[in-house]
Amino acid sequence: MKKLIIAALLVIGFTAFAQDGKEIGNRADRDGMEKMSPEQRNQLMLKKMTLELDLNAKQQEQVKQIIAEQSAKRDAVKAEHMAMKQDNEKPTADEQFAMKNKMLDNQIAIQNKMKSILSPEQFKDWKSMRDKFHERNHEKREERKRE
Repeated sequence: MKKLIIAALLVIGFTAFAQDGKEIGNRADRDGMEKMSPEQRNQLMLKKMTLELDLNAKQQEQVKQIIAEQSAKRDAVKAEHMAMKQDNEKPTADEQFAMKNKMLDNQIAIQNKMKSILSPEQFKDWKSMRDKFHERNHEKREERKRE
């Protein structure tokens, strides 16, 4: 009887620990990034890209400019979306189309800039990194929708 109670307590303890770890891990990662300044986030992104793509000094300077531009654009779009949420406004179909079109034009421009900066091998690796990043973000968004 004693062994049964101990086993039950262990099972309950492990499941509770596993659930807490999952929630804490996801939220802690997000909180850490939110506490960083845009410059800090940009610097970390540049360093990660430098390690992954083996960027030289000239490439680093060019990529740094692109990252800064994109960060500023992303912050502006985020502020715009937050303002819409506060006003309980939802974009019309035409506004959604315009936003999506603008986003895709921006992605094409970034891709063309990166293609001109990186070697063909680096560009291939960059696209792979970008695809993995988008896939992870999509999965996280789906998880949040289910919660």
